[in-house]
Amino acid sequence: MHHRRTSNGRNEFEKRTTDMQHQYWLDYFNAGDSWRLFRIMAEFVEGFDTLASVQRPAVSFFGSARTKPDDPYYQLTVTLSAELARIGYAIITGGGPGIMEAANKGAADASGSSIGLNINLPFEQEPNPYANVPLSFKYFFVRKVMFIKYATAFICMPGGFGTLDEVFEAITLIQTRRIKPFPIILVGSDFWSGLLDWVKAKLLTAGNIAKDDLLIINIMDDPAEIVSFIRRTIIL
Repeated sequence: MHHRRTSNGRNEFEKRTTDMQHQYWLDYFNAGDSWRLFRIMAEFVEGFDTLASVQRPAVSFFGSARTKPDDPYYQLTVTLSAELARIGYAIITGGGPGIMEAANKGAADASGSSIGLNINLPFEQEPNPYANVPLSFKYFFVRKVMFIKYATAFICMPGGFGTLDEVFEAITLIQTRRIKPFPIILVGSDFWSGLLDWVKAKLLTAGNIAKDDLLIINIMDDPAEIVSFIRRTIIL
């Protein structure tokens, strides 16, 4: 079987193999790739050094990368982020489009610290232009540590699997007392109430969680209420 040669001398098959190894890096990782540990350490060091220098309480925003600027939740995120930045909180996002862009935009518009922790993906995510403290990560788990370590609150807008992943990881770490409790605010009762109803009906009823575990989660709609709640909980 013959493969067409590319301009740099590699055939298409070799190129596709290299691209797959880059995209699905965990599947191709093995003990012989110990050099990757230096890249992982470098991402931790850069993240710790950069975010420690911010020196103010930070609020991490999560939500769909696919939310458009004309969506009410995009506009709500801009408003909420700007208000929090205006009173002194740093804003952390995943650095990409959608809700992340909205939160970085609000913080930048308010002349606040607008932190974008972008993840390098083969498709879907490009850094938004509103992060004035940009960081780039290859490894999801390093990036997730930064979201949690430097956040004093999570604000979670409607999103997809990535948003749910961040929400439930934070809930689990608080429930198991691996991190100190901090506010986890799910914004949008229409979007989140069904999930909470399921948690109560299935997890709580089955005894898989305790009633007090539900206190970790807060569902809110009003931006003024959200800001007030964070100000009461997190002293600047």
